[in-house]
Amino acid sequence: MSAYYIPTVNLLGRGTINEIGDKVKTLGGKKVLIVTDSGLVKLGMADKVKNILEDSGLEAVIFGGVQPNPTDKNVEAGFKVWKEEKCDTIVSLGGGSSHDCAKGVGLLASNGGKIHDYEGIDKSTNPMVPLIAVNTTAGTASEMTRFCIITDTNRKVKMAIVDWRVTPKISINDPDLMAGMPPALTAATGMDALTHAIEAYVSTAATPLTDSAALMAIELISKYLPVAVANGMNMEAREKMAYAQFLAGMAFNNASLGYVHAMAHQLGGYYDLPHGVCNAILLPHVEQFNLIGCADKLRDVAIAMGENVEGLSVYDAAQKAIDSIKKLSSSIGIPSGLKALGVKEEDFEVMAKNAMADACQLTNPRTATLEQVIQIFKNAM
Repeated sequence: MSAYYIPTVNLLGRGTINEIGDKVKTLGGKKVLIVTDSGLVKLGMADKVKNILEDSGLEAVIFGGVQPNPTDKNVEAGFKVWKEEKCDTIVSLGGGSSHDCAKGVGLLASNGGKIHDYEGIDKSTNPMVPLIAVNTTAGTASEMTRFCIITDTNRKVKMAIVDWRVTPKISINDPDLMAGMPPALTAATGMDALTHAIEAYVSTAATPLTDSAALMAIELISKYLPVAVANGMNMEAREKMAYAQFLAGMAFNNASLGYVHAMAHQLGGYYDLPHGVCNAILLPHVEQFNLIGCADKLRDVAIAMGENVEGLSVYDAAQKAIDSIKKLSSSIGIPSGLKALGVKEEDFEVMAKNAMADACQLTNPRTATLEQVIQIFKNAM
């Protein structure tokens, strides 16, 4: 059996942010909590969205306390504002961090308790308060997924909350909001999207629906990510990357992920490192490990990335995919190893144990022992 999860309404294209007021009204909203980060507050983007909402006759309050790897404390702080201001609708503005924190606030608003209660799969029981997710990065696809990743500050672990009820009601991907992303963030979020697409494609839960979305995402990212990094104002590249990350989201939201994400979550929880960069570094090493379990699929990845595999064996063609990932990462300035991020080998065992308990590893195409996961970490140094 396979299921397919996606928001009810998805707006894609330039200028779609201007429809947000009408969309809040269709959900019965009157007072909106905008969940975002301090960077977007300083840039004035949060005020821009607030003004659009207020011009539509709605009330809006900004919570700008989301960290790059959102924590349980961020969720609690956002929920406090929600209660004090008596809001009825949430708009998340930003990348995955803002969307995930907003999902956490929404869970508490409709289900009570603490965010830790919802770690795992489908732990909530009540429908979530209305959430409209406005995306400003081309990477996480959290604006359209049922995934919510929150750092437990006590355990230094990223909690994977996978729950169909946290899927936003409406997603908005307006490339005009992405034009100001700096090159390094464009690169990191783009590699996060590529990781979503590849892990979903080789996943044991992949279906024809997810495969088609994943392959198109891989093709678009390989072509347009370097262009978007080189020139952030190239709106064709921005729009194609917005579509690519959304397609990758469609793929992994339904086929799930694998050991790249299971391991990257530990690096993020332990060292507070950027998620996309961790994924980019781990991706070729995990797929090298996976190769014997999914060589035919990695051959398809190589073709989607523009590699010529004519006359090659399946294994040699699959190897081309891994080499292509490394070349793409290098060309857009991703560090070549974890050592550059300050990762220490003495932490590998505890992180490997936590990775083996992460929900994302369940659909990896090759099962791994603790020693093998530790070795992948070592290979990625």
